[in-house]
Amino acid sequence: MTLYPKLILDALATVRYPGSGKNLVEAEMVADNLRIDGMAVSFSLIFEKPTDPFMKSMLKAAETAIHTYVSPDVQVTIATESKQAPRPEVGKMLPQVKNIIGISSGKGGVGKSTVSANLAVALAKLGYKVGLLDADIFGPSMPKMFQVEDARPYAERIDGRDMIIPVEKYGVKLLSIGFFVDPDQATLWRGGMASNALKQLIGDASWGDLDYFLIDLPPGTSDIHLTVVQTLAMTGAIVVSTPQAVALADARKGINMFTNDKVNVPILGLVENMAWFTPAELPENKYYLFGKEGAKKLAEEMNVPLLGQIPIVQSICEGGDNGTPVALDEDSVTGRAFLSLAASVVRQVDRRNVEMAPTQIVEMHK
Repeated sequence: MTLYPKLILDALATVRYPGSGKNLVEAEMVADNLRIDGMAVSFSLIFEKPTDPFMKSMLKAAETAIHTYVSPDVQVTIATESKQAPRPEVGKMLPQVKNIIGISSGKGGVGKSTVSANLAVALAKLGYKVGLLDADIFGPSMPKMFQVEDARPYAERIDGRDMIIPVEKYGVKLLSIGFFVDPDQATLWRGGMASNALKQLIGDASWGDLDYFLIDLPPGTSDIHLTVVQTLAMTGAIVVSTPQAVALADARKGINMFTNDKVNVPILGLVENMAWFTPAELPENKYYLFGKEGAKKLAEEMNVPLLGQIPIVQSICEGGDNGTPVALDEDSVTGRAFLSLAASVVRQVDRRNVEMAPTQIVEMHK
């Protein structure tokens, strides 16, 4: 049997690409590098992105079509090309970001997202370039906290790739899965889907030059945490807890998760949220609703820094609901507390980077 290009192309024209409904030839997905050598055929299929979800099935369908409509004896070799440049390799993402910090809590309800939002705003007020990723795929809250629930991020073609442009408010670049899903519907995704969505928000977004990239992680320990630490070169993690004993028990687990051998992310420190209640009209008064200095004692026990203690005042709740983080008000009790927290985080990161410098120099000379 003699093979010729039209036989192969006619066979490929029977395969439809699900993304467009057109066949491979009509969709111009067959590259012009078709080669025939006896009964051996080689060519490339062109996809829009290197992460095309139909890539594997199209390769198999194309090979099957040639065997079905031409001959089962044809030796088929199919390569792939993509119109967009590939996403950077794991560990090499966000090269323009100086410091990547995960903000975690062992359990929900301790105010981790409130701390994340206000820390981001406080760092921006100190003059740093800040990005904030809402990595709580199943319960995103940052769009509401920044009053950008109606925002719809768009994509721009940058260096051969379609890149998501983060929303920007209060000097913070922000992305959340909440921008892309119906806020009234539950996000029913398996772990793999959630992890892939998170990788897109990290690697397919134009974050630009940042001094600090904060990641508001979901509560507890999950696939999301592993995805983040396996995808990015983390500077460190911050663990948020209340002084309450049950929260501290889970905070201890959170610290252990980051410091175990499989994850190995340094703990920058603990934040004690809801440390005490202070009435706005009596700013000097402190009422310890959930116990006194529990996180401070845990920090001493675990030999990690206590980065800050954040009091409860009514304005924190109101600011979160209204989309105006309390860190915007430098004259408020909590505004000052978050600016102090931001300064502590900067000092701790600078200290760690100085400690890491000799190791980095050694690595460069290997």
